[in-house]
Amino acid sequence: MQPKTIEAYARAIRRIGHYFDGQLDNLTSDQLLDYFHDLLKSHSWSTVKLDLYGLKYFYTNVLEKTWEDIPLIKPPKTTRIPDIVTIDQANKLFAATNRLSYRVFFFTIYSMGLRLGEGIKLTVGDIDAKYMRVHIRDAKGNKDRFVPLPENTLRVLKKFWLVHKHPKFIFPNRKRGFKNAHLVDSPLDRGGIQSAIKAVVKQLGLKKNFLPFPASQLCDTSIGSRG
Repeated sequence: MQPKTIEAYARAIRRIGHYFDGQLDNLTSDQLLDYFHDLLKSHSWSTVKLDLYGLKYFYTNVLEKTWEDIPLIKPPKTTRIPDIVTIDQANKLFAATNRLSYRVFFFTIYSMGLRLGEGIKLTVGDIDAKYMRVHIRDAKGNKDRFVPLPENTLRVLKKFWLVHKHPKFIFPNRKRGFKNAHLVDSPLDRGGIQSAIKAVVKQLGLKKNFLPFPASQLCDTSIGSRG
């Protein structure tokens, strides 16, 4: 086994042993169900599974006893809805982002409701100015979809493309600067984007998560060409 697995299984046996005062060799299904249900109140589902696997290994390979599966039911996922960012807060975020690439990127994904990965992969061919829509490829579930393209966003993207003129990527990698951006072979780096947004959010003192919102409600005065 991998060292991490050994450590996890050993930790599981110590925890279970403490719960049952060291009496691990003749636990009933009801006792184990009580243990795992109690564990789930204070630990994640992944921890519950690791403890279950660790105990199963202990029974079958150490005690050499027959293991009876425990009918555990995975709890439903809880989806937390992020706070809604006001238009003023969004514009402050754009204005506070000094790098033009990141500023336009943030504006684009929020104005069209895109995931970070979807924005990174945008190409020139995905922009349909005639029908005012954007083709999002290989989205969640490996499915394609079309999203509306706000006029304001199209205008910003056109201005931005004239700066770098990459033949493929809407957001080319910044490693060679705008002058030679057309020569790079990859889009913006995910890590760089995440670091930039964290820095700006910290600078502004915002404590909210960000939700996409209609671009028609946003002004583009903060997009500009600064940075």
